[in-house]
Amino acid sequence: MDRRDFLRTCGTFIAAGAALSVGGALATKAKGRDGDVFWQIDPFACTQCGRCATDCVLPVSAVKCFHANKVCGYCDLCGGYYRPSVKDLNTAAENQMCPTGAITRKFVEEPYFEYTIDENLCNGCGKCVKGCTSFGNGSLFLQIQQDLCQNCNECEIAKVCPSDAIKRVSYDEAYKLKDHA
Repeated sequence: MDRRDFLRTCGTFIAAGAALSVGGALATKAKGRDGDVFWQIDPFACTQCGRCATDCVLPVSAVKCFHANKVCGYCDLCGGYYRPSVKDLNTAAENQMCPTGAITRKFVEEPYFEYTIDENLCNGCGKCVKGCTSFGNGSLFLQIQQDLCQNCNECEIAKVCPSDAIKRVSYDEAYKLKDHA
């Protein structure tokens, strides 16, 4: 075999190996995305440290606040909506716990209000969840929104989570929600 044939053969093997490794990586990503496993936050272990908002690989975190409506008391003074020690129960931005204004409240009947989360505004900071847990019944909680999550092989948020609340679980496992708390 002359030098030219040798280099051509080596080049073919290198190209084939690269194609196989790229195909394997894509297959692994698709397998994790489509059926086997996904990242999930255990809301009972989460300490609302704020790292979900800052450490996700996405520009705006895939972690969002969710509301367990069955647990909510529809309170006039909601610990997840209002900052502690507000003087007036009005909806001024400086009174609200959420820095992005993602939580809105709608009057239902005296003394009840319905609270909803705009997932497009939520950045996953957990301030509302911390307030709800500290001053309310804990009906707000953080969870990874799967249609936004990249399902990274090694979640950047999970690597820095101080409470080890983010785990990879199978799709067969039920979401850990707070509806039954």
